[in-house]
Amino acid sequence: MGRYLGSSCKHCRREGMKLMLKGGRCETGKCAVEKHERTMGPGMHGWRRGRSSDYGVRLREKQKVKRYYGLGEKQFMRYFHKAERVKGDTGQVLLELLERRLDNVVYKANFASSRKAARQLISHGHVRVNGRKVDIADFTLKIGDKIDLKDSAKSRELVKTQLSSNPNYVVQGWLQVDPERPAATVVGLPSRDDVQLVVEEHLVVEFCSR
Repeated sequence: MGRYLGSSCKHCRREGMKLMLKGGRCETGKCAVEKHERTMGPGMHGWRRGRSSDYGVRLREKQKVKRYYGLGEKQFMRYFHKAERVKGDTGQVLLELLERRLDNVVYKANFASSRKAARQLISHGHVRVNGRKVDIADFTLKIGDKIDLKDSAKSRELVKTQLSSNPNYVVQGWLQVDPERPAATVVGLPSRDDVQLVVEEHLVVEFCSR
């Protein structure tokens, strides 16, 4: 799968909202969305926003979700087709599947400053699931799965540094975190309210089902 190597901030400016792609930096004055609030769009002069077509509106909602979770097009569509095969609201099932990705859970447990940083932590072999090393960022977790770190001082130091840098972080109810080990356990399934992205998922479903 090809990786996007450009500026993450361009994605936020293109979607006109913070996608929290750089973690804590997005909450500071360095955030590109705040610095370029008037022009908003990427590029020196910004992107001139006009009236979007129905297709354009649905495309933007899909792009929001894809960029928020750091997915490529083919990878995103695999998740969508998987969600289609599950009973229930396809849009909500899709978001639940994406929330249960290992990189997202590592980020939501405050073990990494962003999903990108979480993917790096995973790919470098620092993360274990149920006692086994997992270096695949899109590994899907289920209730009862336990995440901890490789038994090395470097692994623990990386995560403890992140935990200490953000002591007021509130962990969502479907995760249980032990900051001393550190370790995390999936104790429930994420709800729609746990998705911290403003998106109309039914428009995503309409776009992908066309």
